[in-house]
Amino acid sequence: MSGLPLVTIVIPFYNCPYIDQAIASALEQQYPNLEIIVVDDGSTRYQDRIAPYLDRISYLGKANGGTATALNHGFRMASGRYIAWLSSDDWLYPDKIAQQVHFMQQHQLQISYTDFHGMNEHGAITHLNQTIKFSNECAFIEAFKSFNPINGCTVMMTKDLFFAIGGFDEKLLYTHDYDAWIRILLAGQRIGYLNLPLTKYRWHANMGSRKHRPVISAEIKAIRARTRGPLTQLLKRYRQIGRC
Repeated sequence: MSGLPLVTIVIPFYNCPYIDQAIASALEQQYPNLEIIVVDDGSTRYQDRIAPYLDRISYLGKANGGTATALNHGFRMASGRYIAWLSSDDWLYPDKIAQQVHFMQQHQLQISYTDFHGMNEHGAITHLNQTIKFSNECAFIEAFKSFNPINGCTVMMTKDLFFAIGGFDEKLLYTHDYDAWIRILLAGQRIGYLNLPLTKYRWHANMGSRKHRPVISAEIKAIRARTRGPLTQLLKRYRQIGRC
């Protein structure tokens, strides 16, 4: 379509009552060359909310295996040059994909992320501009020693890059994105930041980050221990060459 690259949005779905809102926000994108894949990760509820959209999306089913497995499966099936992830309880602003494709092409990036707003279970915005801002690339990389500064649903990357780093680690049930961003940094890729809030992230009682804190904490601790040394060496190298 007018030379615009195809973008695939993958929406992993598991018993989420907000799935129809996520799909609607993907379908309402102003970007014309778009593919939407919903991966049903063994759901037993709320599939009826997908039915009205089946003629406009690709709907894939699989046995339950966790978000990383659903995303990997969806991205393997993606036809797009660029891929994006939308959680089934989150929501994209209509210009999200168009703005981010333009930004990535303008800066010749293979991966980028954006700002986002927080919303409640009813979709009302409760927190503005939630992404932490960094003064330079080294400050951004330094943050990964402690936490994940990127909201995964704001990310767009090339499919080639995603599979070059091996996709998401399916052994990580909740922190597969944190691990993947670090592997991308260690591969020497610059992760671009578009300072526009283009996603709404939903805070609600049944979200995984609230229900599974002990497992998440253990995964984060293991990732930190494994990657602190390599990140320190990366920072040393970047400072030596004046990259930041």
